[in-house]
Amino acid sequence: MSDRWDAAARRVAEELTQIDVAVYQEHGADPLEPIFGAGPALARLCLFGRDPGREEVRHRVPFIGAGGMKIRQGLGRARWGREPEGLDEALAVGDAVYWANTVPYKPVGNKAWAAGAVRAMAPLVAERLVEEWRGREVITLGQVAFLWFGHQDRSTKAALQAHWAREDRFETSIEVALRSPSGAAASLRLSPLPHPSPLNAVWFNRFPGLLDRRLSEIASSGWTLAQGEGRGGVSRCGAR
Repeated sequence: MSDRWDAAARRVAEELTQIDVAVYQEHGADPLEPIFGAGPALARLCLFGRDPGREEVRHRVPFIGAGGMKIRQGLGRARWGREPEGLDEALAVGDAVYWANTVPYKPVGNKAWAAGAVRAMAPLVAERLVEEWRGREVITLGQVAFLWFGHQDRSTKAALQAHWAREDRFETSIEVALRSPSGAAASLRLSPLPHPSPLNAVWFNRFPGLLDRRLSEIASSGWTLAQGEGRGGVSRCGAR
């Protein structure tokens, strides 16, 4: 899927006006190359964020900036009993999970992508989550990433908005259905967390504890799918 998907993403990116071309040029990177991340198809957990930042462009790897390192430190505590030391270990600790963003390109000024750009990329992102990844546990990072899963129908959007309004939203989860353009569908469990950016003063210092609790639920049953496991309520009509 990767080569065909990358080509399709590049076609969408050619029409986007918000890509931070200057940062890509600064780091000798192609501004049309998606920084999606992906990961093992049988990973139990997907970490889903908004979009890459400067460090992600620099390393061509998602979730490696200040916020991403908070996540990777949490993965280290959950998987290894200690936080990773250095970039190599930070990258290695993420090899058991699936990584994705609403838009796999850095926006100018790290401002949220315009709704039209998110809609243009949404079918491609849904395709990867439904037809490539086989897990069902999704930790979303921030409001934009969480509400993205409501873009396909109004009832799901309303349910997600209601869940986000709950005081216990970062301790509870919600089930949603996601469809790919081919007609395949998957039942996913979303566990929202706040965005881990240092600019998120309200939640930044509390983020590690919230993440640890989320990850402990996943770690109790392993990081990859065992034989015979998979998603509940998955329809593969039209999928590969």
